[in-house]
Amino acid sequence: MTEAESVVMAALWRRGPLSFADLIDEVRRGSAWGDATIKTLLNRLMKKGAVRSVKAEGRQRYHPALSRDAYVTAEVDALLARLFGGDPAALAEHLRARATPA
Repeated sequence: MTEAESVVMAALWRRGPLSFADLIDEVRRGSAWGDATIKTLLNRLMKKGAVRSVKAEGRQRYHPALSRDAYVTAEVDALLARLFGGDPAALAEHLRARATPA
């Protein structure tokens, strides 16, 4: 998931499920993106299976199909693999070193 896509997901995790109009309003609280940009990001997320659309009361509502916890876990796992050779202890040591005042 790209950083831009994660902004749309964050809106759904905060307030979802949302209609398209409500999703636009929620995303615009933190960005100046236009409708077309948000729609493009939403379509990408739907193709990736991270968002699903359900018709309710005559309106499409968008739901996160991926939990925030699952997303964070996947991102941390990727970070571990890329920067720390998959070693959680190495990440923990890095964080401890940063938290200790110099």
